[in-house]
Amino acid sequence: MTLHIAFDNSYARLPDALYTRVAPTPVQAPHLLAYNDALAAELGLDVAEADRATLFAGNTVPEGADPLAQAYAGHQFGGFSPSLGDGRAVLLGEVIDRNGQRRDIQLKGSGRTPYSRAGDGRAWMGPVLREYVISEAMHALGIPTTRALAAVATGERIQRETGLPGAVLTRVAGSHLRVGHFEYFAARGDTASLRALYEYAVDRHHPDATDPLDFLRGVIARQADLVTRWMGIGFIHGVMNTDNTSISGETIDYGPCAFMDSYHPDTVYSSIDQFGRYAYSNQPQVLPWNMAKLASALLPLMPDPDAAIAPFTEAVHAMPDQIEANWLRVFGAKIGISAPVAEDRALISDLLALMQAGNSDFTNTFRALPTDEAKDQLADRDAFLDWVDRWHARLEGEPDAAALMNRTNPAVIPRNHRVEQMISAAVEGDMAPFHTLTHALATPFEMPADTTLTRPPVKGEEVTATFCGT
Repeated sequence: MTLHIAFDNSYARLPDALYTRVAPTPVQAPHLLAYNDALAAELGLDVAEADRATLFAGNTVPEGADPLAQAYAGHQFGGFSPSLGDGRAVLLGEVIDRNGQRRDIQLKGSGRTPYSRAGDGRAWMGPVLREYVISEAMHALGIPTTRALAAVATGERIQRETGLPGAVLTRVAGSHLRVGHFEYFAARGDTASLRALYEYAVDRHHPDATDPLDFLRGVIARQADLVTRWMGIGFIHGVMNTDNTSISGETIDYGPCAFMDSYHPDTVYSSIDQFGRYAYSNQPQVLPWNMAKLASALLPLMPDPDAAIAPFTEAVHAMPDQIEANWLRVFGAKIGISAPVAEDRALISDLLALMQAGNSDFTNTFRALPTDEAKDQLADRDAFLDWVDRWHARLEGEPDAAALMNRTNPAVIPRNHRVEQMISAAVEGDMAPFHTLTHALATPFEMPADTTLTRPPVKGEEVTATFCGT
C-alpha cells in the first residue's frame, strides 16, 4: 500500500529559481531511534510504526510529497557567502496541522543536493540527537523553535575526523525561510524572484504587512522577542549567521548551541566561534546586524529604494530599544517582578554581577531565589544578602512573585554534559539516557524525578566546546 500524507506544498509552487527538486538518498539499514508521537498527532500524521524508519530515513517518499532543496545565501561570521542552500536537507512538503497552521516537514542529513558543494549531505548521530533533545526542550520552555519529529539511524558510517554512525533528523518548522533567502536574490539582482519570495513570506508569516518596510518591522519584532527569550534561559545559539535567522521568528539550526552552566556574559561554546562573535552577551547586538542585512535585501522592492533607506535604517536602529524592553520584561519576571520599570535594571544587573563574580550556576541560582537555598549559589553571601534586602523591598506589592518565578525559571535544562553523555550512550546502542532526558525536559518547570539532572557538571564533566553537525 502506498504511504500517503496530506501534503499541501505551497513553496513548490513558487518559481523554480527558489529551489531545486531533489529526492532524499536512501540509506542502507534505517532504524528508528526516536519518534515524537505528540507532534505527529498535532500534525495529523498517522504513520504506521512499521513504516516510520523507511519514511523518515528518506528511503520511502510518500505520496503527495514534492521533495526539494531551498536556495539561499548568508553572512557567516560577518562574511557573505552568495550561494549556500540546503546542502544536506530536503523539504518533503508542507502539512496543515490540527490548529490550521502550515508546517514544513524536512529531512536533515538525507544526502547530497545541488547545494552541497564539497559536503556529503549526511549527518552523524550526535548532532541529530542533540537537535532532537534541545529543540524539544526549547518548545517545552515556551521558546519559538523548530521541532523534532523523528530520528533514524542509517546503518552507515560517515566520515568526519573519524568514522561515525549516520542518522537523519525529521525537522518540523513554521517554515524554513531565512534572511539568507532574501540575500540570495538581492545579490543576484533577481528582483522578480525576490518579489515572489517576499509576497510568499508575507502571506505565510506576516499577513498584516502592507509593504516591505512593514514586513521588516514584523520580522524585527519577532527576532527581538526571540533573542531575549534565549537570554532568559542562558541559551547560546552559537552560529547566528543570517542563513540561520528565520523570518518566522523561530529558533532554527541547532549546531554548536549550548546552555550556560556558570554565568558569564562572554561565554562561548562553539568550536568555530574563535573570536566570540556569537557569545552569550553579543546575541542582542548580532540580531540588529542581521536585520540590517534583511533591510538591504528588501530595498530593491521599494518604489524608490534611495528614499527608503532612511525609514529602513530607522526601523533597524529601533531594534536595540525593543530588545532592551523585552530583556527587562524577561529578567524582571525571573526575579518575580510582574511589571518591571527601567529602575529595576540595576537590581537585575547587580544580581548578575554577583553571579558572575561567584561563578554561580545560571539556572539553579534563579530557580532557588524563592527559597533559602539561594544563598548557597552565591560565593559572596554578605553581598547577596544585601541584595536580597533591596529585592524584598521591591517585591512589596507582588503577592505572586514566587509563582511567577517558578513558572519562569526552569528546574531542568538540557545541560551540556548530560547531552554529551546521552550521545555517547546512544552511539553504543543505549537509548535509555535519551529517553530519561527527553522525559524530564518535557516538563522543565517541575523538579525531575532524577534530581541529578539539575546538577551542574563536576570536574571532568565540563563541556567547553560544542561542534557543528556538518
